[in-house]
Amino acid sequence: MANRVTVPSKLLLKSLRLYSTVHLTHSPPQPNLPRPLLISSLNLHDTQKLFSSLPTTHLLRASAYLHAASLEPFVDFGTWLLNSKLMDLYLLRAPIFAALRHTFYHHFCAGEDTVAAGHTVRSLHSAGLSAMLTYAVEYATDNESCDRNFDAFLHKVESAKSLPSSSVSSVVVKITAICPKKLLERVSDLLRWQHKDPSFNLPWKLDTLPIFSDSSPTYHTLKKPEPLTPEEEHDLQLGHQRLQKICQKCVEANIPLTVDAEHTLVQPAIDYFTYSSAILYNKDDNPIIYGTIQCYLKDAKERLLLASKAADKACVPMGFKLVRGAYMPSEIKTASSLGFESPIHNGIQETHACYNDCASIMLDKISNGPGALVLATHNVESGRLAVAKAHDLDMGKIHQKLQFAQLYGMADVLSFSLKNAGCHVSKYMPFGPVEMVIPYLLRRAEENRGILSASTLDRQLMRKELKRRLIAAVF
Repeated sequence: MANRVTVPSKLLLKSLRLYSTVHLTHSPPQPNLPRPLLISSLNLHDTQKLFSSLPTTHLLRASAYLHAASLEPFVDFGTWLLNSKLMDLYLLRAPIFAALRHTFYHHFCAGEDTVAAGHTVRSLHSAGLSAMLTYAVEYATDNESCDRNFDAFLHKVESAKSLPSSSVSSVVVKITAICPKKLLERVSDLLRWQHKDPSFNLPWKLDTLPIFSDSSPTYHTLKKPEPLTPEEEHDLQLGHQRLQKICQKCVEANIPLTVDAEHTLVQPAIDYFTYSSAILYNKDDNPIIYGTIQCYLKDAKERLLLASKAADKACVPMGFKLVRGAYMPSEIKTASSLGFESPIHNGIQETHACYNDCASIMLDKISNGPGALVLATHNVESGRLAVAKAHDLDMGKIHQKLQFAQLYGMADVLSFSLKNAGCHVSKYMPFGPVEMVIPYLLRRAEENRGILSASTLDRQLMRKELKRRLIAAVF
């Protein structure tokens, strides 16, 4: 097979550390946009204004946690420990979870239940930011766990209704939490095979938007998969019913629902769930269901264009969230284990270019037609370009259709500078028991490692503001 490659483990590790999807610098130049507008649109250096809503104790804690998370030996040890068999020992697990709860968990998560998350959302809202609220559970294995997670998602939507108006910009769901992961893998295999062979019949398939492009990877499915068994079809129907009940709850609460992207092994099934539900519930230029496009994937732009055009043709106002992506290690490992090239762009510059192109395309689209857009980015240059483009398109005209988003506990400099520039800004806020959010915390640790991580600018400006406050207090 011409596409087969071999990736030695040392080279794989090196590539992961060199390629960071959250670099703040080195984005490709954009000569078609006036430079003065880019510089003036986001004020990143007035730390007094940027951090005016944050108390000194918060800045001290945030600076310390982000610094610790940028130390590679510390992150490597923590990752090894949390994935080791030592966590099976209660005498070790209990103090480790206690330490996490009061440090990194406290910094990156909103709380252990809806009550605690509500307090965090209110605090964030008082600072001028909204919340994308997510119950941070994933990878359910059976219908019993799916039902538990489904009940928790319904409760999350209900609790969001009691929070201040506009404090919750959307609730977030992972399809792997409400439909068994193995079944999603099976559905993805069948969808891939139908993409290869359009005559392949899937009797259970609902109306959907395009899931693949011509460049989409299909190496996960190298041979014709067996049809779903009656039991699998029944479980698939249950998964759809869970999602549709959550959608209906969001419609009643008038709170958008964002479906998170995951790794490519299950992403086709996730897109299928998302788009089939969007066709049912997105009406009258009011997207309730948002899909997520990961721009570090080589086929991201093509899939976005195909889905967006099909949605327009079907008169479905589609909402999209654009992210760079958070599953790079598993994507590279999976492709390498099967002997294929990674589905991820070969370099960070290509990812930046893909993200910025997708953002520009979608900004043009929502300025002249239906749909809505969430630009989830920690990249300052992407933020600058998007704000400049939005101003060119008349920000007021698309303000209700556009929002920016960053992860809670990260990229606060970008969040507050975007807010100060007049943009609608949200923080992605996971909540749930400490042991449940370990996978999420490990992904955040991977993103923060190294001196070129997204936290570098935040830490620099936090220290600058702390120094300014100390001098002001003394003199």
